[in-house]
Amino acid sequence: MARNDTVLVLGATGGIGGEVARQLCDAGWQVRGLQRGAAEGKRDGITWFAGDAMDAQAVRRAAKGCSVIVHAVNPPGYRGWAQLVLPMLDNTIAAAKAEGATIVLPGTVYNFGPDALPLLKEDSPQHPVTRKGAIRVEMEKRLEDASREGAVRVLIVRAGDFFGPKPGNNWFSQGLLKVGQPVKAVSYPGRPDTGHQWSYLPDVARTMVELLARRDRLEPFARFHMAGHWDADGTRMSGAIRKVVVRRTGAQAPRVSAFPWWLVTLASPFVTTFREMREMRYLWNTPVQMDNAKLVAFLGREPHTPLEEAVEAALDGMGSLGAAPLAVAA
Repeated sequence: MARNDTVLVLGATGGIGGEVARQLCDAGWQVRGLQRGAAEGKRDGITWFAGDAMDAQAVRRAAKGCSVIVHAVNPPGYRGWAQLVLPMLDNTIAAAKAEGATIVLPGTVYNFGPDALPLLKEDSPQHPVTRKGAIRVEMEKRLEDASREGAVRVLIVRAGDFFGPKPGNNWFSQGLLKVGQPVKAVSYPGRPDTGHQWSYLPDVARTMVELLARRDRLEPFARFHMAGHWDADGTRMSGAIRKVVVRRTGAQAPRVSAFPWWLVTLASPFVTTFREMREMRYLWNTPVQMDNAKLVAFLGREPHTPLEEAVEAALDGMGSLGAAPLAVAA
């Protein structure tokens, strides 16, 4: 019997969701997306359905006949997490149960507290110290419970801080740099000599696509960690940005300065995004690295774009090298 390669990508207008949708199209999948207020029809290889991830019936309708649902949707700007994140996931789980589908979730490091650091494995203890982290842990618990019931299968791919090629709600384009502006300075959030892990979005998407091509061999509840780009002392990412800017623009190398955490602290009582950023500061004060041994054992390798090439694509997408920034939904 022919395998069903029809997939619904929730969050297909966003960063990781959009990249996964594009690569699934390239790999021959029949890709569907859900978009608020949009006309239904096929655009850019994706069949679009009108609807919202908070609308259970809209998700069920878009997922009809799908073998995979990619759950890559989040509230923009960290707002409304407590009210929106878990109901949206419950709608995905209900639709996946109805179709017997596999759910794919892009994982984060927010699930882990200081007790699990510095090296994170798939079975590392998840003791979050933030509200957002607690929600992410509950998301994975609900997915694991659903997989144990036998109605759905789950694939979680966990990566470090996302960047490129389109600007979005991430540290690279909202913390280190400013979208649409020439790069004159890099504002680095981490402590000196403290390692940090980055993940290039196309590499994360490629990993998901390759794992889905082998989904019949996956565990019912499968988790994989990516190594991405390891910055051992906090200078590698800044150095790559400086090199790309000099090579592409001929300008002086941008200076590197400390991220203004004092300003985030002052504004956090009034600005939701700053409050959530402040809660995640511990992830910049200690090394955070992931062990990808399980992924390499399964795939034979981890998809990996050289750092300077990835940074150049990200800066191009942000409009920081002379072009207009690429549009992407939050």
